[in-house]
Amino acid sequence: MATPPDLKTLEAAATWYVQLNDGTPVEARTHAWQAWLQASPQHAAAWARVEALQQQWAKMPRQAALSGLGAAQKQRRAVLKILGMLLAVGGCSWLAVEQVPYRAVLAQHRTHTRERRSLRLDDGTQLELNTGTALDIRFDAHQRLIQLYQGEILVQTAKDPAQRPLIVSTGDGTIKALGTQFSVRQLEDSTHVGVLEAAVEVRPRRQPEQALRLEAGQQVTFDHDALENARPLPPGSAAWVRGMLSVDDWRLGDFITELGRYRPGVLRCAPQVQDLSISGAFRIDDTDTVLENLSKTLPVRVRYLTRYWVSIEPA
Repeated sequence: MATPPDLKTLEAAATWYVQLNDGTPVEARTHAWQAWLQASPQHAAAWARVEALQQQWAKMPRQAALSGLGAAQKQRRAVLKILGMLLAVGGCSWLAVEQVPYRAVLAQHRTHTRERRSLRLDDGTQLELNTGTALDIRFDAHQRLIQLYQGEILVQTAKDPAQRPLIVSTGDGTIKALGTQFSVRQLEDSTHVGVLEAAVEVRPRRQPEQALRLEAGQQVTFDHDALENARPLPPGSAAWVRGMLSVDDWRLGDFITELGRYRPGVLRCAPQVQDLSISGAFRIDDTDTVLENLSKTLPVRVRYLTRYWVSIEPA
């Protein structure tokens, strides 16, 4: 059985739909959409869902269908509207399988691509939300729980008069704060934790007895079954809070993947140049300038098929 499209792919399909129906046909954009459609079976499956939804809209009076989209003043709101419909079209059984992505769409607090946000909780704890983050806050008489569905946060804990533990929960397990500053990132199939001050206690969801105390200056990646060994935390790991991406001897392919979190559309790196090395500090709020400077320091060229489809290729 084919793997159903994930939330990110469905969101991309919804974005393409909005862009292709904005009333301003652009040939390059159409070519870029076709390239995206052919790049993966999941892309084709996601677009099939859009077409199925489009057929349902066709049964409605045209004016009503148009007003449904026209009510959204911004493209992002239109995308989220369609995405919510795509989730509903999938049916209850599909929603049960994709429970975490569905909950991420409905999360209390969300940031979009190129957006970061600061959030102060009722107890005084300070949260920094990186791009593409979704979470819920659940405080009760017994604990302070941050449920992270996707993205990345930096947590500066506050003392709680009721002495309730502060816990960050992800799809892979829990991170209990021990009076600390730490970051948590939900990856596709694992969770990454880095400790800047004091310590945290990490427990995989299926093996909670495998608790690991992670000290300041350490990082670990874990999934729901096991923990990797703790490693030193590189300097600048939380530079994104200041709008920077700090790298030291990274593969260009890894750098482009990371930079892609901070810009809309598709950002690809050709296999021929993925192993080039790159170091430095880069402004994530100005990714166009970062890409422009790549060709000045590395033997690469940046090719724009459209503003939303960019490829890093050999010079």
